[in-house]
Amino acid sequence: MSEHRILVPVDFTPVSITAVNHATAVGKALKSDIHLVHIVGKKGEFAEARERLHAFAAEHLHGFSGNVKSTVRIGNLFDDIDDMSVEMDANLVIMGTHGIKGMQFITGGRALRIVRECSVPFIITQSRPIRETGYDDIVVPLDLHQDTKQKLAIVAEMASYFKGRVHIISPAESDEFLQNQLRRNVEFASDYFEERNIKYTTKISEHDSGAFVKDVIRYAASIEADLIGIMNFHEKSLMGILGQSYEQQIITNEAEIPVLVLNPFETRIIRQTPFSF
Repeated sequence: MSEHRILVPVDFTPVSITAVNHATAVGKALKSDIHLVHIVGKKGEFAEARERLHAFAAEHLHGFSGNVKSTVRIGNLFDDIDDMSVEMDANLVIMGTHGIKGMQFITGGRALRIVRECSVPFIITQSRPIRETGYDDIVVPLDLHQDTKQKLAIVAEMASYFKGRVHIISPAESDEFLQNQLRRNVEFASDYFEERNIKYTTKISEHDSGAFVKDVIRYAASIEADLIGIMNFHEKSLMGILGQSYEQQIITNEAEIPVLVLNPFETRIIRQTPFSF
């Protein structure tokens, strides 16, 4: 067994295939095991779902060299992801979504609770396929909150494994105090990546935090980014003032760029190898 495990919820739709493809690329880079899970609502659906999941794994993970496990569980996706990630000792969840129409588990009250309370980082994908080279360009929005620095560690690891570039973007602020705070955050991030020999760029957005989300999406699309890394703050930061739509707007971006969502507290991915920060 690998010391790193990726949990992939599967509903047999094309976006599940995309999520599995992402898991395969990340799994190869991190030498991970992949654990597929499908959730049914009734006992009568269990046997058929198990056969279908085994066939799905055989078809889409036949070339993966790591360990693959598939599990069918009776329950509810909204309530069980965190429990499953703990039971399976997962370090990362990669989950496909159908865009805005399929984002109930992210944008609803229960959905935000899942991500907020889950101790495992998520990568949320849409239907856009992952490049053969993985995550070449990763966009990192930095706001005024101190905890945004936490995501630098996992972003640095991703960039290192895929030999990618990191693109730091921060909002434009007219207030001198806010400008200085943002500058310090950007300088910290720049030093962090430079010390690890990771290529990076920095950019100040055209607008302040009120329009920062749209600027992030526009910028990520303009450089054809492969991943956007965000923190899940809600009311705790300046971005949180924008409300729950912050996560929704980023995750359901029209360019279908995958999004790494990390909660602002110590997670298992930080405490275990290969992420030894």
